Amino acid sequence: MWAVLKKELKSYFLSPIGYVVIGIFLLCFSVFFYLTTISSGSVDLGALYYYTALYGLIIIVPILTMRMFAEERKNGTEQLLLTSPLSITKIVMGKLLAALSVIIITLLISFLFYFIVMFFGEPNIGNVLVAMLGFVLMSMATLSIGMFASSLTENQIIAGIITIAFLIISLFLSDISTVFSPIALMNYYTSFAQGVISIENIISLVLFSAVFISFTVIIMQRRKLVK
Repeated sequence: MWAVLKKELKSYFLSPIGYVVIGIFLLCFSVFFYLTTISSGSVDLGALYYYTALYGLIIIVPILTMRMFAEERKNGTEQLLLTSPLSITKIVMGKLLAALSVIIITLLISFLFYFIVMFFGEPNIGNVLVAMLGFVLMSMATLSIGMFASSLTENQIIAGIITIAFLIISLFLSDISTVFSPIALMNYYTSFAQGVISIENIISLVLFSAVFISFTVIIMQRRKLVK
């Protein structure tokens, strides 16, 4: 798994992808920092992370995930990947953790906003850390969706569109019916943005991620059998 993680991280940062993702993410953070904190004179950074999760992940996650398996398939390197000594689960987890690492790096950089606010007030460090924890869990859940979409097709654009469509639709489905509440990811993040750790929401996001990771493993196992 660590070999895949290292390889994927290199691919992100030896190409413009990693830097573009971090740049776009920090731009989102900066815009919402102005809208939710500076313009309102607030020292609460919960809204900053909430709106960045709400809108930023829809942009960032497809960029990070659409190439995961689709590119391997298109370039003909998928067979080498599937016949490697590593298990499919380790390959999938390595790719997921590499993408998650890029987001975590951005989150660490975003901590600069906390120090900026310190000049004007006394922000609650505990609330910021809780919001970051929830952000990591949200990112893992959305990345698992994007990774699953990438495992379905060799076309990166299609994988990206599937991911974006799912994330956008999930924002509205819970308003249509409570039946769709389990896939309304932002509902799980609300408590974290308010500085409250909810064990139920942690479990829900972890289970959501596990389901789509399992789907991806199943798809790749089937492709390995075909190969």
